[in-house]
Amino acid sequence: MLLEGLLIPLTTPFHPDGRLNLPKLSANVARYSKSPAAGLLVLGPSGEPTLLTDDETREVLRAAAQATAPEKILIAGVSRDSVRATLALTEFAAELTYDSILVGVPSISSLENRLESNRNRTELILYLQTIADRSPLPVVLFSDRDRRIPLDAIVELATHPRILGLLDAAAGPAEIEAILQRTATIKREVAVTPVFAAVTERMKIAAATHAPASLVSADSLSSDRAASVNADSGAPTPQLRTRSKSVGFQIISEHTSRLLDALSAGAVGIAPAFAAAAPQACYEVLAAWKDGDQPLAEEKQSRLRAAACLAEESPGNLKYACDLNGYFGGWPRLPHLPPTGSQRTGIEQRMKPLRN
Repeated sequence: MLLEGLLIPLTTPFHPDGRLNLPKLSANVARYSKSPAAGLLVLGPSGEPTLLTDDETREVLRAAAQATAPEKILIAGVSRDSVRATLALTEFAAELTYDSILVGVPSISSLENRLESNRNRTELILYLQTIADRSPLPVVLFSDRDRRIPLDAIVELATHPRILGLLDAAAGPAEIEAILQRTATIKREVAVTPVFAAVTERMKIAAATHAPASLVSADSLSSDRAASVNADSGAPTPQLRTRSKSVGFQIISEHTSRLLDALSAGAVGIAPAFAAAAPQACYEVLAAWKDGDQPLAEEKQSRLRAAACLAEESPGNLKYACDLNGYFGGWPRLPHLPPTGSQRTGIEQRMKPLRN
């Protein structure tokens, strides 16, 4: 699976009483599907995944999958502290034709810097390798600011054929370059469209279930038998045309203020939490960088940085920024709190240059 481009980490909408608001989630996803983003990240770190029950997690995964355009990559955040629970959610995501899963460090491994010990590093690698071995979907690793995967462990895990890459929330350019240098020998062939976009599972299913209509014989067109031709046969559906592309271990940057640094260091994609509120503005940074227009890319980056530093302080702030741009944010689920009056004013001021 190709992970290039902008991935939008979804927020999870709630009713004022804390219940899931699935219609608003579907509306957000339908609108994101019309953006130039390459895909969506469902129940990533900004989606408040730890505040949902397993049943609610399944509801969110189902609603998002049903509303997403077939050409958009879908990644499911399914991390749980046990391999068994993670795989149960992974199997459900596979039934919904997600393209990959996002798995990070279990909470029980992050206490008191336990990853410093060889024993717990071994436990972490075994946890992630076991999931990759048994998962019906390929894996994207997640290294958070508070639960970081050690660099040596990333390099070791990158050799697993079912681990596609890494979503990193904290790595700087030097660390990204180090990872890519140490995984440079890893090469994999992935299917892409003729314009080198990702081929998703839903695209494959759509192509397989819409077989071309049967051909009509010349004799039937030259006699009265033409009237017997089935008028409902319709025109043949175009087949999914693909080509192959060689990719290495793919790194996606989540750090909004370091997007350009990460791209310059070799990251293939970006997934800033702020993209939920301003997907077009985030995409413009990537587009300017791809065009080789560094001054424009830096200008776009600076606008993002000013707004995102406040909007990403909490789930409540981010959701308020979503509301300002026409996406449903609403209130976060307790114990997260909505922004204060002064925080709202600050977000409104910084969002002005980025309003849709």
